[in-house]
Amino acid sequence: MTVTLSLSPSLPHLSSHANFKGFPSPPMAFLRHLNRNRRRFFSIAASVREDTTVWTPASLTGVYPAADSLFHITINVSDSPDIVSSHTRAGQYLQLRLPDIAKPSFLAIASPPKLAEAKGEFEFLVKSIPGSIAELLCGLRKGDVVELTQAMGRGFDIDQITPAEEYPTVLIFATGSGISPIRSLVESGLGANKRADVRLFYGARNLERMAYQEKFKEWESSGVKIVPVLSQPDDNWSGERGYVQAAFARAKNISTPHGTGAVLCGHKQMAEEVTSLLVADGVSTEKILKNF
Repeated sequence: MTVTLSLSPSLPHLSSHANFKGFPSPPMAFLRHLNRNRRRFFSIAASVREDTTVWTPASLTGVYPAADSLFHITINVSDSPDIVSSHTRAGQYLQLRLPDIAKPSFLAIASPPKLAEAKGEFEFLVKSIPGSIAELLCGLRKGDVVELTQAMGRGFDIDQITPAEEYPTVLIFATGSGISPIRSLVESGLGANKRADVRLFYGARNLERMAYQEKFKEWESSGVKIVPVLSQPDDNWSGERGYVQAAFARAKNISTPHGTGAVLCGHKQMAEEVTSLLVADGVSTEKILKNF
């Protein structure tokens, strides 16, 4: 069914020389009529968008702590080949909703596309925020059912910094739960072992808030140097302190800006300040990748 909506008001033709004699404030009448049509248009358009969203039930296969206030959640999508095939690139996300709660939550997919193909699972890193849908999600158990959409979003366009020989330097930045799609990227095969300098600046408040520490050795063996940055570490911490952007400013070391790419995911201020530092050093904005 095709729905055609017109915003054109059914008023007599008005020219710049129209005679409004006998009409009570015709310009205001025109605007009221137009506004009514606009409200009707956006209301129907919103309904059409909602009606076209396809929700697929899926069961949780695992829910357990990943760090302080962060939970690792695994969802079985093996019975939904359309959902599996929709995840084609690291950095994509999907919508998830809980039974009896209409409002959905947007979640970045933490697992690489190859995991869904091999095991029929999606993995997520979810921050539990009091009073949020995420908190309810983190409180679920294995076997509980949620509803998912297909994966969406453009993800990280790694083709922009390929081939590896032409972009030997890739700088990756993540803060908090922003490490989730970065994990998907690293484990998707960034070609780090073919590049001379791949660094991941990963910021968190302290080690208790830093997820995926158990994966650091695996990531480093693939060619990614991990640079943890803690904003509120304890006295025993000997690594980088402060914020990611400050740590990067201290250790930029960009020898070939034209051969440098970057990937960012996390706090807005971090992304903006890191972008400014990269651009100031000659890195092209087209080579600075984000997943939104």
